This record gives sequence, C-alpha cells and structure tokens, in this order.
Amino acid sequence: MAAEEERKRVLVVGGSGYLGQHLLAALASAAHRLDVAFTHHSQAPPLPLLDALPSVRAFRADLRSGDGFEAISASFGQPHVVVNCAAISVPRACEMDPPAAMATNVPSSLVNWLLSFGNDDSLLIHLSTDQVYEGVKSFYKEEDETLPVNMYGKSKVAAENFIVQKCSNYAILRSSIIYGPQTISPVAKSLPIQWMDSVLSQGQQAEFFNDEFRCPVYVKDMVDVILSLSKTWLSDVKKVQVLLNVGGPDRVSRLQMAESVAAVRGYNHSIIKSVSASSVNRGVSSPSDISMDITKLTQMLSIMPISFQDGVRATLDAEASS
Repeated sequence: MAAEEERKRVLVVGGSGYLGQHLLAALASAAHRLDVAFTHHSQAPPLPLLDALPSVRAFRADLRSGDGFEAISASFGQPHVVVNCAAISVPRACEMDPPAAMATNVPSSLVNWLLSFGNDDSLLIHLSTDQVYEGVKSFYKEEDETLPVNMYGKSKVAAENFIVQKCSNYAILRSSIIYGPQTISPVAKSLPIQWMDSVLSQGQQAEFFNDEFRCPVYVKDMVDVILSLSKTWLSDVKKVQVLLNVGGPDRVSRLQMAESVAAVRGYNHSIIKSVSASSVNRGVSSPSDISMDITKLTQMLSIMPISFQDGVRATLDAEASS
C-alpha cells in the first residue's frame, strides 16, 4: 500500500490584514488538501477570523526580529508556499520613519528563516507595489526602470532586490490599489470604495484628484493570482522566478473611481468636485501615473481581472448583503 502523500503547507504572513484574510478564506476552502496557517503581529489573532476558519492555524511572529518563526518550524513545519502580505503600506508612515519601513518591508528575517531549511522546497510569493515606478508615463511594464518617488516605494524596491538575490523560487507581485468587500474580521484601515460611498452618500460636495492614475485590482482577482501561482508550484514545478504587474484592466483617477461609485449607487454627480493632487499637501510625494500593463499576467496565468465598474458593483453588492 502506497504511503499517504504529504499534505502541502501554506503560510500567509500578515494573514490578519485585508488581502491576508481574503486569501485565508479561499485557502480554507481547500483545507482537505492543504494545511494552512498565518502569522499576525498583534498580541492575539482576530477571534472572528479563527471562528470562521477553524481549520486555519495562527502564529504570532515579528517580521522585523524574526521572533516566532522557529515556533512555526517546530509546530507547523517548513511551508511549501509562503505568501508575504505584511508591510507598512501607508506611504506617509514610511516617510515619517524610514528605518521602520525598511525593517518591516524588506523581509530579511522571513527569507533567512526559509533559507535555514537548507533546500529549495519553498516558494515565496511576495506582495510588492505599483509605487516602485516613477509615475511619469502610462502603463508601466515589468522591465521598466524602478524609480520610486517616496520611501514606501524605495523600501519595496529594496525588498524585491533582496528576494531576487537570496531566493531560489519567488513570485513578486507588483500590486495596485486592492479593493473589494470588507474582511471576516473588519480591518481598521479605510477601504477605498466603502470610503467613497460613505462620503458621497452624505450628499455634500466632495473633492477627488483628477491627475493621479492607478489600475485598482479587485481583491478576488488578486487572490486568484496567488492561488494560481501556488497551484502551479505545488503540482511539482521545479523552479519559479516571476515578476508580475497585478492590476485591473482600467487606468483610473480618484475622480473616475468616485464617478463609478456614484453611477452604481445613483448619486448626483454634481457633488463630485474635480481637483488636482497638487492642491493638497499629504506630507509625502505621490507618483502621478503608475498605471500598469498587465499583458504578462493575462498571458502567463490566463487570468483577466474584472473591470473597475464591475468590481465596484460587486463590492457594494457584497456590502449590502453583509
């Protein structure tokens, strides 16, 4: 009788965050085939998340110091896939404390822990950002120069370089704004579509930037990208070294995002006031146009992210039914 095949282990670092929770929910649905765990930085993991996903294990870990990773080795084992969602992702916070931004956003302790197993059996899927690009043209390609204008982008470029230098197997995902429904255990940070809906629902005039462009990606599309890469690796692929832009198909400004929310909700468009980003001092430089070309993504993984308008509708429908 053949020995039972080893169950594959997936670890989500920063699993209590926005993307992390959506990813864990998707992974938990495959729990009969996978052992799934996540790390959290807070004192205790969010109870609603543990209650909703009883098959998923939680470990406290500090990405800066590496404290907690040895306990994962002992209790969970070497993960076959590690998805790193943990970061200080608020640009202004990075600007105010560059050493903290570098210590958290460059995952040296995580990578060194994976290297300590002495084999090439782990794939690291790392979340990077569209803010690695300078923002002086439209539809950046992966091979374009990275020239970030703020500390957040700089820390993410340093992380990419570190991973490429150290890891045998990696997939680096340069993500745009991730939007979608709220998480199982609601996150503290403001979610873009929900925030715009809240502002516009009050019927008062509100200002939105007309001259900063991104390619927002629906959270379930980002999850599908991660699941696709994981599945390919777990099906016994020998080497993965991938860098991908992950955004939606639409290049939109904050103004156009607000107009989409208003169109779905039926709000009066006259309350939406178009302003330049230069009219507000946010305490941090922000790139003007970091829209991304996602041709490589769609060709490699055969995933076509949904349009921004459809994503807004799906987000607001989910909020209404929750």
